[in-house]
Amino acid sequence: MEETEHRTIAPLVGRDDPRRFTDSGIELKRRYDERDLPADLPERLGEPGAYPYTRGIHADMYRRQLWTMRQYAGYASAKESNERYRYLLEHGSTGLSMAFDLPTQLGLDSDDERCLGEVGRTGVAIDTLDDMRAAFEQIPLDQVSTSMTINAPASVLLLLYELVGEEQGVPADRLRGTTQNDILKEYIARGNFIYPPEAAIRLTTDLFSYCRERVPQWNTISISGYHFREKGCSAVQEVAFTLANGIAYVQAALDAGLAIDEFAPRLAFFFNAHNNVFQEVAKFRAARRMWARIMRERFGARDERSWRLRFHTQTGGVTLTAQQPENNIVRVALQGFSAVCGGTQSLHTNGFDEALALPTERAARIALRTQQIIGYESGAADTVDPFAGSYFVEALTDELEERAQSLIDRVDELGGSVRAIEFIKAEIEQSAFGYHERYRTGQDVVVGVNKFVGEAAEVPDILRVDPDAERLQVERLRMFKAARDTALVEQRLGEVREQARGTGNMLPVLRRALKDRCSLGEVCGAMRDVFGSYRPSD
Repeated sequence: MEETEHRTIAPLVGRDDPRRFTDSGIELKRRYDERDLPADLPERLGEPGAYPYTRGIHADMYRRQLWTMRQYAGYASAKESNERYRYLLEHGSTGLSMAFDLPTQLGLDSDDERCLGEVGRTGVAIDTLDDMRAAFEQIPLDQVSTSMTINAPASVLLLLYELVGEEQGVPADRLRGTTQNDILKEYIARGNFIYPPEAAIRLTTDLFSYCRERVPQWNTISISGYHFREKGCSAVQEVAFTLANGIAYVQAALDAGLAIDEFAPRLAFFFNAHNNVFQEVAKFRAARRMWARIMRERFGARDERSWRLRFHTQTGGVTLTAQQPENNIVRVALQGFSAVCGGTQSLHTNGFDEALALPTERAARIALRTQQIIGYESGAADTVDPFAGSYFVEALTDELEERAQSLIDRVDELGGSVRAIEFIKAEIEQSAFGYHERYRTGQDVVVGVNKFVGEAAEVPDILRVDPDAERLQVERLRMFKAARDTALVEQRLGEVREQARGTGNMLPVLRRALKDRCSLGEVCGAMRDVFGSYRPSD
């Protein structure tokens, strides 16, 4: 344990120590030269768009097409969220990223007494097909790619989206987007779970199978390291635990009878971007190379698309400060730049005011303009893998890969991610403690917080959610439930329970229930009746 911790977390050395470390405990030399490059560098790099994809998954990268510029958004009602989505598209966003409120993430309806005070606060409330329809009013679903940050009830939200597309006349095979659908990271880092792991992973692989047949352009999972980093893990831990979870999902799909090359090309990943540009670039490059090797050598995938690690990046929410919030604009720009130089496929840049509240329109616009400036003015998009061959970055890439692989080996020894949940949680907690201590002692500087502190707190205008929004959402839901065929609803919920008791794919039966006006909370509750609820050991 001590050796693992030492190699994945920066040591506490005091602010006067002349040594420099990354957050992963990699000691940085004063200078790097050709002696720091491996003899087999050309083999490790390969060509852009070719195995092992160190230099990127496309030969031309951004010279042909920039990354998808997404802005994570959603609050209060579907109508208000729709207005923000349309605003972002009008200002040049090329994809949507949908934020859901806490009740939706937990599979609860807005009228559930447990949801009081939470409806519409951290994202949009989606209880019904009517809500999803309102969220995408006047947004043609065949012309936009939509990412949904949703996990435990991911299948339900995908089906509601598919039903809205059907109403618009958009065939399911023309829908593009991603459901996060990564339940393991909920058990490890976030806590927004519903069912025990076995049932939850069944729903995950059911979605894989359903989309292969009906929604082939959809990314069926976004295996997320982002939330591990938000919880306090280091860059090495982010790579290791994210890829370890990816291994677990691949194995679960194989165990469910799916063929590797039938589902692997639609797997996607989700990473964080922090302030150390060089470590972040190296992290993305190392993760890409490692996944290619895992898929080809460990799982025997033959389709080259199965080897390619495609990923979305979001700038680091945990790096944002409430003090001197405009400093966050610079942080976000550096983080976005690192993601682009590391070869991301899509990017969300945080609003500078998000340490205080959901972003205002002004903050969201500045964040989007930051991406556009990186894309059109910085030069980062003009050449493939611009840091390739750098003594420093190549050495960091190799070191990150070696340390991350050691952690994956440890997870394997414990029986895989599902069995290693407590180990992973403990590792992240150790790292988070290290962050806090390095900040507390001044070893790590946070400008405006523990150095260069202003005399008075600066509080910008912030977005305030209408306190009446919750009451109005609950009223809409009650009207929805009062105006439907109650007997048909009960029949459909009975069918959901019956399917849950068996082994068949849950999504077709869920789709019928949602189309016949069952709510999200009702179908999730019906599955909970059979699967039970997850209770953490601690």
